[in-house]
Amino acid sequence: MLYKFKSKNAGDVIMLEPNGRKVLEIIGKDAGPTGIILPEQMPAAIEALHAAITLEESGDVEAGAVPGDALGLRQRAVPFIDMLQRNHKSGDDVVWGV
Repeated sequence: MLYKFKSKNAGDVIMLEPNGRKVLEIIGKDAGPTGIILPEQMPAAIEALHAAITLEESGDVEAGAVPGDALGLRQRAVPFIDMLQRNHKSGDDVVWGV
């Protein structure tokens, strides 16, 4: 399964299932097949992702890494963080599976 995050103000962000699930868990969202992130939820989501990246890079592999993934959380999350920032600024939702 793929997670395809869509919005009005950024290109689609596509993640493989383990990576998308991990990002959604970090921001406190149900990793179901469909969902929405509202603009008012985006600052907390961005903060949670930055905290998880910092934790992972400090040596705590459990923070955000997916087993067997050569790339770290930073590489996976930065495009998603950019999407959240753009849509928070414009007041638009980010959705997946819709």
